[in-house]
Parts: sequence; structure tokens; C-alpha cells
Amino acid sequence: MHTPSNRSTHALHRRPAWAFALALGLILLAACQGPAQKVAQSPEPTKSEAADPSTAAAPRGSSNLDQITVTGTRVSQLESQRPVVLSAPPPPSPMSAPAANRENYAEIERNGILRVAEQPVSTFSIDVDTGAYSNLRRMLHAGQRPPSDAVRIEELINYFSYDYPAPRPGEAPFAFATELAPSPFHDKRLLLQVALQAQAVDARALPPANLVFLIDTSGSMYDDAKLPLLKRGFALLVNQLRDEDSVAIVAYAGSAGLVLPPTSGARRGEILAALERLEAGGSTNGGAGIALAYAVAKQARVEGGINRVILASDGDFNVGTVDHNALETLVADQRKSGVALSVLGFGTGNYNEQTAERLADIGNGNYAYIDSLLEARKVLVAQMGGTLHTLASDVKIQVEFNPAVVAEYRLLGYENRLLAREDFDNDRVDAGEIGAGHSVTALYEIALVGSGGEASAPLRYAPANALADARSDEIALLRLRYKRPGEDASQLIEQPIARGNLREQPSANLGFAAAVAGYGELLRGGEHAGAMSWDRVEQLAVASRGEDRDGLRGEFLQLIGLARSLTCAEVPAR
Repeated sequence: MHTPSNRSTHALHRRPAWAFALALGLILLAACQGPAQKVAQSPEPTKSEAADPSTAAAPRGSSNLDQITVTGTRVSQLESQRPVVLSAPPPPSPMSAPAANRENYAEIERNGILRVAEQPVSTFSIDVDTGAYSNLRRMLHAGQRPPSDAVRIEELINYFSYDYPAPRPGEAPFAFATELAPSPFHDKRLLLQVALQAQAVDARALPPANLVFLIDTSGSMYDDAKLPLLKRGFALLVNQLRDEDSVAIVAYAGSAGLVLPPTSGARRGEILAALERLEAGGSTNGGAGIALAYAVAKQARVEGGINRVILASDGDFNVGTVDHNALETLVADQRKSGVALSVLGFGTGNYNEQTAERLADIGNGNYAYIDSLLEARKVLVAQMGGTLHTLASDVKIQVEFNPAVVAEYRLLGYENRLLAREDFDNDRVDAGEIGAGHSVTALYEIALVGSGGEASAPLRYAPANALADARSDEIALLRLRYKRPGEDASQLIEQPIARGNLREQPSANLGFAAAVAGYGELLRGGEHAGAMSWDRVEQLAVASRGEDRDGLRGEFLQLIGLARSLTCAEVPAR
């Protein structure tokens, strides 16, 4: 930068005040604009680049892993080639604008009340995802009322474990049960619960695991709640590995790279060191990362074992394959290889849940949102068997209601899991998976014929059903379809649901599930909440809390209080 001489400086002092002010303004304007353009052309390295020894020349005999750079930024050896640019500091801003919220959620069309005479059959895929619950928890703790599309009632209910009967040895990989009791939403309606419980498998008895950690190291993952939390969470899983398990690490930013080839669990120190080396920087080419991770997993495939890619990201894909349909097609093609895809979501502000959940669904995996190290431990350690080991795939539920007994019904949640009636018997139609120890709960609110709980009048010309009249003790017929791992043909289970099984009061299982459903309905805006209020949700949750070994039900009571405060103060985001 050129410095004016003393002579020119004295001349400035002799000029009028307005000229001095004009000159000063021009100097400040140049300081704010000119150097910024130069900096944009020659960006300075981040502190992590300057301090990272991996950017220096590797000594002879060092491993390839030591030479890998996955930050997506320019290396620090260019430091000496860059000109030094000096500039005056810009004037201080009185207030910084808040960061824009770019979180993305799939639009949900809420399930309505259906007349049995017009549509007697309800068909849907199971869902063991739990990401919506922990994501809502993150928002509530931040004092933010969740947008209604972030509230998926089935994921809230299935976040918790229930005391359901376990399957008998030698039978189906899961047991199922039903319960019928008065509805806390409407005093003239009933709640029908359909529950599945998969067989628990001790972690030491799991098949050998071939895992590929697919980790987003783009610049958007810099926050403490993203890549740093991700690394600590994966370290918990690594410490559970057995010698027969293996882990590979693929990282992606502007491009994708293999950070660690498949490595035995006996060498967990190397795996942990590779995790620790990861740094955030650059854009996000998720499509390239997914393709490379599948290629690595297929090369290390374990016949009869667990073969799974675990994608960890904020879902903010912005280079390469960014079209949702193209990403879904990529995952759908790759799942045919027998490699499953699970997705762990991280972060806030730009979180793309729509992409994260959808990719897990198509990839025959599961989706969870990690908002704390405790949640990482729940998903990757306490529920490791369910997260990694699939016991049954393409699990579908179909309920045929008896029009002579049931006038109306409404399925609570599962809006993005609904299937056409004919899809139930079509083994080519993809559906959800259930892992070791997982439980699945579905709730229907029903109104019996003549109960006074109907929401609409019956059709004048609705056809009578003589066969249904002859079976008037049956509320409905429950059908289940599932495939065992590696099989292409599904197996069918059928069981009638008798009206005589109506309980006077719901069990602790149904009571707590109903409380969680009420919590979700109120967060959605209360259109179908009926008589449910925050006080009633809390009372029902307290009464059916049960043993609460993991403390999650007690935490739920605290979230009820937070949600009540926020919903009373604000209009829900749309």
C-alpha cells in the first residue's frame, strides 16, 4: 500500500473541512470494497489448515492415511505464494442479522377420518425411524416451536420402548399384539393399538459386520453440533466392535475420498485416529460419497453378515448430484446389492431432514437424528442391534375393518408410509425393515356403529354386508406381511380382532403411546386433538410412565412443559 509523503499530508491539513471529509469517505469506501475483491481471489487458509501437519510433505515410510486431506480447502503450502493485503477495518455494525433458517421438511398431508363403508381397508409400511422425536427435542430446548411438517407422530411413539411380548423361538422374527380401549381424544370413540416386537439379539451374538462410515466433511459441518459431535458418536460405536467386524471410512466434501480402507475391529486405534483427522471444509457432493461408500461396502461384503453404509450428514447436498429424485434412484439401485443404508442427521439451521429420512427409507435402513452424545449412545450402543441388524424386511400392515361394527377410523401418523391396497400382496413394493429388539406401534382411533362418535353421516345408499353381519363380534382383520433376510417371497400372518377384547382402561403401553400421540397432535396445531389438552397429555403420561429404566419417559414429561409454554405463546410455523 502506498504511503503519502509528509508534504502531501501537510497539504491535506490546509484544505477545507469538507474536502477532508470527502477524502476520508473515499478512503473508507476503498478500504471496504477494494481489498475484499483481492481476498476473494486469494483466500487465506483456515487455522486448521495452517496447523494441520497432514498438509506438510509426508516423511518417507509414512502411511497413505497420514497423507489424506479431506477438508475440501486449499493446502497451506500456498501460504508463501500469496500477497499480503492490508485493509482498514470496516465500520462496526450495530446488529448482526440472524442466520437464515434453511431447514427442509417434507410436506405432510394429515390423515383424515374415513368411513368404513366407503374405504374399509387401511394399508401402510412399518416405520422404525425415531429422528423426528430427537429433532423436536432439539427445537424445544432452543425455545423454537417446531414446524408442523417436522412432527411425525409414528416416530414420536416409536422412539420409546414398550413392554410387548417377545416372539417365541422358531416362529416369526417378531411377535404382534393388539389392544382396544376407550380413546382419550374423544369419549365416544376407541383406540385400537397394533404392536410388533422384534426378537432382541445380544450384541456379542450379532453376525460379523462390514460397516462403511460415510461422513460429510463439508464446510456446513463445522459447528460443534455437527462434525465434532459426529466423531464422538462414532467413536462410541467403534469401541463396541469385535475383531470380526470391520469399518471403512469415506469422507466427502467437494469430492469423495477413501479415508480408511476396511479395517478390523481389532485395530480400533487406527479407526479412531482416522476419525479424529477429519475436518470440515468445502462444498457437499453427497452423490459421489454415496456411490463410493457402496463400492467399498460391496468389495468387503460379508456373506450372511451385516453389510451397511451409515451416512452422517446435515443433508445439505449442494454440488454433484443434488436432485432428490436422482439421489433416490442411486440408493434404490444400490440396495439391490444387499447393502443397507442408515442415515444419522446432525445440526441446525440448514438441516435437510427430507433428504435424510427419504434416503434411509429407500436404502432399507433406519433414520435417527443425533442432538447429543446421549442420543448417539442410544442409537449406536444401546440399540446397536436394531440399528445394524435387520430381522425382517418389507414389513407391511393391513387392517380390514368390519363395516357392520366400525363406522369410521383414522390412522394416527404414518402419512408418508401409506400404501395402496394392492401393494400389500405385491412383493416388489418396498416397505420398512425391523431390526433386532425394535418395536413398532400403530394407533387407530375408531368410532363404532351407533356410538354417537361418528364425525360424518353415513351414506344413504351404502350397501349392506351380510357376511360382515354374521361376524359382528369382529372389529377388524389384521394382516401382516414380511420377508426374512435374503428371501424374495413374503410370508403372511392373519388374526381377527375381537370386539370382546375391549378394556375398560388402557394398559400402560397404550396409555403412554396415546399420551405421545396427543403431544404430537397438539404440536401439529390440534386439528385432531379432540379432548386432548396439555394437562391431559401430562396426566396420561404420568399415569402410564411405568418403570422408565432409561429415563426417557421422565424427560418426555419435561418436553411436555416446554411444548405447552411455546404453543401457548406462538402460532405454529407452517
